Amino acid sequence: MTLEKIFEQIVAKRSFLCVGLDTDINKMPAVLNDKEDSVFEFNKAIVDATAAYTIAYKPNLAFYECMGIKGLQSLGKTVRYIRDNYPDIFLIADAKRGDIGNTSKMYARAFFEEHPFDAVTVAPYMGSDSVTPFLSYSGKFVILLALTSNPGANDFQMCKNEDGVHLYEKVLKESVQWGDEKKIMYVVGATRAEMLTSVRNIVPNHFLLVPGVGAQGGSLSEVAKYGMNKKCGLIVNASRSILYADSSENFANAAAEEAKKMQLEMEALLIEHRIVK
Repeated sequence: MTLEKIFEQIVAKRSFLCVGLDTDINKMPAVLNDKEDSVFEFNKAIVDATAAYTIAYKPNLAFYECMGIKGLQSLGKTVRYIRDNYPDIFLIADAKRGDIGNTSKMYARAFFEEHPFDAVTVAPYMGSDSVTPFLSYSGKFVILLALTSNPGANDFQMCKNEDGVHLYEKVLKESVQWGDEKKIMYVVGATRAEMLTSVRNIVPNHFLLVPGVGAQGGSLSEVAKYGMNKKCGLIVNASRSILYADSSENFANAAAEEAKKMQLEMEALLIEHRIVK
């Protein structure tokens, strides 16, 4: 996957939506209970219903790993289904891995060789040698955690050094030396939209993966105001607000309606910022 292909999708679909496949077996519609692989069947229905409105899917590994081998099998089937049926859609492993070099090499093999993901989220706080193994893969992206939306982000990310530089700013400034916008993206939470200005001052051209819109209450218009660049530069994730829009047998149609609603709002913002006509 290349930046050009991502941007082509944004223009074609007039959207920068990512649907997070945080599939919780306890929240899925009861109509799927008798299915042999209910998680995959749920994901498949959601993907088919929302593919016209989204440019990316982001399975959250925790929701699959907690079910052991069966969950990993559901993940594998989901990833393969998306890749086979919607090959132009950007596929993100929300894994938040971060470890020393040799272990990172194995993580990179898992997500870029065993599974056909286009990108993986990585925690950069062990430094460059924990990230560089992921960067060795052509056509793949590393999405570094920079400024997250959870309350605990203040514990470390907002700490300042003696020069008054926040830790998240240090991460941005240092990591741009490891790879350019063709290799690295950043996670920046929507609930901190006003801080996107400082992020853009450091990484004006990189794509930002933005969680926190939807159920977490982040403002899409504020994210666009402070974070959008000439190539959009945003991939905005929504999970629960789409996945669990309805708990009846009509769940897929409800998910499609919610995704379309977000797409239409995104289209208006893309027009406002003169990215599409």
